[in-house]
Amino acid sequence: MRKTLKEIAELINGEVVGDGGIIITGIAGIKEAVKGDITFVANPKYLPLLKKTRASAVITSRELKNAPKPIIRTENPSLAFSEIVSLANMQTVKRLLGIHPTAILGEGVSLGKDVAIGAYTVIEDEVSIGNKTVIYAGCYVGEHCKIGEDSVIYPHVSIRENVTIGKRVIIHSGTVIGSEGFGFLTLEGKHQRIPQMGGVVIEDDVDIGSNVTIDRARFDKTIIGRGTKIDNLVQIAHNVVIGENSLIIAQVGIAGSVTIGKNVTLAGQAGLAGHLSVGDGVVVAAKAGVTKSVPAHTTVYGFPARPHNIAKRVNACVQNLPKLYDTVAQLKKKIGGLEIKGKWKTRRQSKEK
Repeated sequence: MRKTLKEIAELINGEVVGDGGIIITGIAGIKEAVKGDITFVANPKYLPLLKKTRASAVITSRELKNAPKPIIRTENPSLAFSEIVSLANMQTVKRLLGIHPTAILGEGVSLGKDVAIGAYTVIEDEVSIGNKTVIYAGCYVGEHCKIGEDSVIYPHVSIRENVTIGKRVIIHSGTVIGSEGFGFLTLEGKHQRIPQMGGVVIEDDVDIGSNVTIDRARFDKTIIGRGTKIDNLVQIAHNVVIGENSLIIAQVGIAGSVTIGKNVTLAGQAGLAGHLSVGDGVVVAAKAGVTKSVPAHTTVYGFPARPHNIAKRVNACVQNLPKLYDTVAQLKKKIGGLEIKGKWKTRRQSKEK
C-alpha cells in the first residue's frame, strides 16, 4: 500500500484536515502504529492517544475539529478503517486463479466465469459454481451442491451433498456443512440411527468461521439466513432455522429444530435446547443456557436463562448468600441463647411456686 492521505480520503468519502500529501504505506492500531501508518479512533476514550501515537495520520469522527497530526474526518471511523484494510488486503493477498491440475471434477459440473479451484479439491457430480467464486486447496463439494457467485471457500472445508450456498458467502477452514444430524432412537438399550435425508441452505452474504459444523435436516432444510455472521467453533444441529443478520459467537451450541429470528445475538458459549423459538432482536448473553422459548426483543442470561431484570435479581441474591449464611448463623445463636434463658426462667418460677 502506498497512497497519499488525500487519495485515501477519497476512497472512504472522508475530509482531510492537515497535510493531504503525506504518503501512507501501512495500517496499524493506534498503539502499534509507526511513521507511515494510518490508524483510527472510534471510541472517545482513546482520543488522548492522538498525542502519543506514532502514526502519520488518523481516521476520526466528524465531531473532531482538529488534532496534533493530519486526520481524515468520517461518519464512521471504524467502518472507514475496515474499508481501507480490505483494500490493502486485496492488494497484498494473491488471488487464486484457474483450475489446478490436481483438482478432481465430476460429471455435469457447471463452472461460472473466472471460477478458481485449488489443488486436490474434489468437486462431485452435478455441482454448480457461480462466477468468480474461489475454492481453495483440499476442499470437498458433494453431489448436487450449488454455490453462488463471488463466494470464497477456504482450505479444508467439507460441503456435503445437496447443500445450497448463496452469493458472497465466506466459509473458513475446517468447517463442515451438511453432515448428518445427531438423531437416534433408543430401542431395547441400543441406539438406532435416524437417517437425515434433508439439506442445508446458506443464504447470501453469510460469513462462517473456522471449524463450524452445520448439520443437514432430517427431511427439509437447515437454513442460515441472509447476512448472518457465524464465529469459529459453532455447532448448529439439524432443522435449525436462523433468521437474517444474526450474530452467532464462538462456541455456541444450538440443538435440533430451533427457530431463531432476525437480528438475534447469541454470545459466546451460549447453549440452546432443542425445539425452541427465539424471537427477533433477542440477545442471549455469554454462557447462558436457554431451556425455554424467548420472546422477541428480550435479553436473557444465566442458567437457566432468564430475562435480564430477573436474572440480575437472582444473581444479586446468589452473591449475598455468604452474608445471608452468616446472618442466619448469628440468629440461630441468639435464638439458642433465648431458649436457654427461657428454660432457666421457667425452672426458677417452678421452684418459687
